[in-house]
Amino acid sequence: MANIGIILLALLFPVISTTTQNIEKSFLQNNPKILYSLFSSKSSVNISLPEPISFSDQVTNQQAYFFFRKIFTSYTTFEFFAEEEPPALPEEPNFIFKAKWSFTDKKNNKRHVFRIFFFLIDEDQKNTWKIIEIKAEKI
Repeated sequence: MANIGIILLALLFPVISTTTQNIEKSFLQNNPKILYSLFSSKSSVNISLPEPISFSDQVTNQQAYFFFRKIFTSYTTFEFFAEEEPPALPEEPNFIFKAKWSFTDKKNNKRHVFRIFFFLIDEDQKNTWKIIEIKAEKI
């Protein structure tokens, strides 16, 4: 019985880990296409970011892509990392990925630091983790 649990854990962890790594990669490379692939296409994406971005709304996955394309054009990420490891085996079909995001405004070189939260759901109950909410707070 224990072997089945270990095998299941080994199969699930890489999917969750890959999802969070792709979020990190998207921000570090300022690449909205990677992030777009993680947005839910079945529901809206709730985005709420404080100043200097100042945005709060529910948008489609395509609108979220264009929004982050604009962000990555205006701001350069210089640091993005997970604040804690994602759950190895979530008890629920959702979890919150917490990260620290540091970026520079290209207009004035001012640096900003956010604690950013990604609410992910297992959209099809097949370990296809998708972002349905992104919220941040200034640090």
